[in-house]
Amino acid sequence: MGSGDCPGGRGSPGSQWYDAEAGPLVRPYAMTGGRTKPGPGNVRFDLIALVDIAADAPGVAEESLLGPEHRALLSLCRCETQSVAELAVDADLPVGVVRVLLGDLLEAGHVTVRRPVPPAQLPDERILREVIDGLRAL
Repeated sequence: MGSGDCPGGRGSPGSQWYDAEAGPLVRPYAMTGGRTKPGPGNVRFDLIALVDIAADAPGVAEESLLGPEHRALLSLCRCETQSVAELAVDADLPVGVVRVLLGDLLEAGHVTVRRPVPPAQLPDERILREVIDGLRAL
């Protein structure tokens, strides 16, 4: 399935949440039920955190009970694994709203989130330079 097959993909004409003359059609707080933080737990979605459909995600019947914004995010995740920032752009929603909606989807078991590697766990720059120099010597 190509990126053109996915709803809300980049470059898709017309946005469902914005009318050039009227402005936003649905206020962000209406989409999130007035919530500003994702889930009851201590969930934090970095902009570069990767979101994917959960292997044991609930079925279509449970998904039909979700709101249209939740379903739009799930649809985008079905096409390919995406970062939180990409989902916000593709869904044409504010990042804060996407974080709250993803918190709902994570709590319900619809998606999984892989957080980025913390800088402390990344290899030392010196080691990487030594590897590059070693490869060049070959």
